[in-house]
Amino acid sequence: MTKTAWVFPGQGSQKVGMGLDLKETPLGQSRFKQAQEILGWSIPEICSSDEEQLARTLYTQPCLYVISATLADLLLKKGAQPALMAGHSLGEYVALYTAQVFDFATGLKLVKKRAELMDQASDGKMVALIGFDRGQLDEQVQQTPDVVLANDNQPSQVVISGTPTAVDILLDQIKVKRAVELNVSGAFHSPLMAEAAAEFRQVLDGHTFQTAQIPVVSNVEPTPVTDPKSLQERLVRQMTGSVRWRETALLFAEQGIEQVVEVGPNKVLTGLIKRTSPSIALVNMSTVADVSA
Repeated sequence: MTKTAWVFPGQGSQKVGMGLDLKETPLGQSRFKQAQEILGWSIPEICSSDEEQLARTLYTQPCLYVISATLADLLLKKGAQPALMAGHSLGEYVALYTAQVFDFATGLKLVKKRAELMDQASDGKMVALIGFDRGQLDEQVQQTPDVVLANDNQPSQVVISGTPTAVDILLDQIKVKRAVELNVSGAFHSPLMAEAAAEFRQVLDGHTFQTAQIPVVSNVEPTPVTDPKSLQERLVRQMTGSVRWRETALLFAEQGIEQVVEVGPNKVLTGLIKRTSPSIALVNMSTVADVSA
């Protein structure tokens, strides 16, 4: 039997029209109805709207959570069984739900609050870097206050995060093939999110996590864990800590993972894993048709 890991995408993987085919399934209909009661707005309506509205953190994160979690449940109903799971930033919540650490409604309520806090963040900047000298980048990040490596996605693609001034200073000090400013409200995955993280910790403390039925590899500490307290603490650290996705892909190879299945819209994560661990087979489950096949 092929040893498989499931991965769940985060903000940046959204696209207009995603998840609308789930309306044709009983589970999708039920989930969209339940989500509207919790959120006060319609997932299908937002996913049918314009790109700018869908890209707003307040809407993006709950939409991705609901769609990816529902696709995962459809896969589980077909008998699929991953050996490990991980999610990129927001996607970690889907991984925890799928591992039965909390139920669907609890996860969505947490994501809703997280999205609200992150949407309110300001005075920060995030820039994706493609093609650079890794040693030079690491050195300049250490020497430049108020900027950090927010997403270590793969050897030649990262995201830096910090104050606009600090980010611009860093960009002036390095050679990079391409730099793309991200359309986000704040400096996510950096110490500038400390206030939001402190508030979110109080929210998390109000919930009891269960032991994961499938080990989950967290963003801030890419090792497989089932202990509920560890998983909960890692979620708090995630708001201010780096997403160590490159190390997650390397871990999959070390753990003997033969296949990675990306469950959710687009093919961002499998693309990153391909560049870090090219020997692993990659599969994408973005639609109901993919699951049925």
